[in-house]
Amino acid sequence: MIAEIITIGDEILIGQIVDTNSVFISKKLNKIGIDVGQITSIQDTSDHIKATLNAAAQRANIIIITGGLGPTNDDLTKHTLCEYFDDTYMVNESVLAHIEELFRKYIDTPISQLNRDQALIPTKAIALNNQYGTAPGMWFDENDVVYISLPGVPYEMKALLEDEVLPRLQQRFERPYIIHKTVLTYGVGESAIAEKIETWENELPSHIKLAYLPSLGRVRLRLSARGKEKQFLQDTIDSEVEKLQEFIGDIIKGFEEEASLEEQIAQAFVNHQKTLVTAESCTGGEIAARFAAIPGASKYFKGSIVTYATSSKNDVLGIPAALIEEHSVVSEEITLQMAVRAREMFKADVAIATTGNAGPTKGDSEAELGTVYIALASDTEEKVYSFNFGNLREKVIEKAVIKAQEILLGYFFK
Repeated sequence: MIAEIITIGDEILIGQIVDTNSVFISKKLNKIGIDVGQITSIQDTSDHIKATLNAAAQRANIIIITGGLGPTNDDLTKHTLCEYFDDTYMVNESVLAHIEELFRKYIDTPISQLNRDQALIPTKAIALNNQYGTAPGMWFDENDVVYISLPGVPYEMKALLEDEVLPRLQQRFERPYIIHKTVLTYGVGESAIAEKIETWENELPSHIKLAYLPSLGRVRLRLSARGKEKQFLQDTIDSEVEKLQEFIGDIIKGFEEEASLEEQIAQAFVNHQKTLVTAESCTGGEIAARFAAIPGASKYFKGSIVTYATSSKNDVLGIPAALIEEHSVVSEEITLQMAVRAREMFKADVAIATTGNAGPTKGDSEAELGTVYIALASDTEEKVYSFNFGNLREKVIEKAVIKAQEILLGYFFK
């Protein structure tokens, strides 16, 4: 099964928003054995939509379109699909009742004819219930190709995909199993890892594929297998991962599976009944933001202190000015003090702290550009790590965030 995703909207093409919908859809399709062959972003014009649909229909069994379903004149997807399938409209009474109910319960402005017209659905389409919005999804089945139109609003699209689209696709198509397992490694670059595991990689079974996914501070190794027997695929992948431990077990820090790195750390804190606080300088609260974005963070995450300016380290954390003057604001001593004092203030089990010179200038410290210190403080250990992450500001900050996460994960998986 091959699917294509088409995202419609000038706001994507001019960089006003980021296309997160395609990432979500791709992951969900892959989980049920459907490959995504292509993702395309196009202008919200009838000609572009029709031409893209024509091309996609030559390659794919399933075409999923997001965007362009709003009530205003610049949203052309529904009108274009009606023309494309040489169809006419009819009022879907169920959709109309849903729209009127939404306005009655949740929307202060009066319902307009434009809003009611969203209940006009091409006769060849199956309307898909959008429980969170006024624009229904649409399902067309023409010439052995399924066309699915979804709203571009992410939370509306996600609910429609999971509640309406995926169950229909699973019923409509026979699909293989696709199994992935992603190994998380830290501290060694992609090429060095490739050299270490060359023998293992060359002996992988033919039905297992390996992909290197490098990013700042880490390399993910994704093993993928497809076939009709799910347990066989899972067993062979698990067997190969065990063999991989013999080659690079010292740098393997876990498995991505369905959870992000932040979610794995969160789960470790919850499982061990530990609490966390962050004290950040050069990372500016980014570590805290990634943890706070995960639902249920309050179970373990007590809070964060961002002491970006030198004075705030003294005023907020109470680090003596003389100590800062003696060691410099970017130093092992001050970073450790940040972690220790934040842990005491929040009565947390574990604290992680960062200081550094991210650039482009040195600021209040003479430390070399790219220098970052990360300290971890707990009831059993106090340790400071020193790094140099280069001279590009964005790279330094991102590497510091990832390295701090690696240190936290390593706290539980030594």
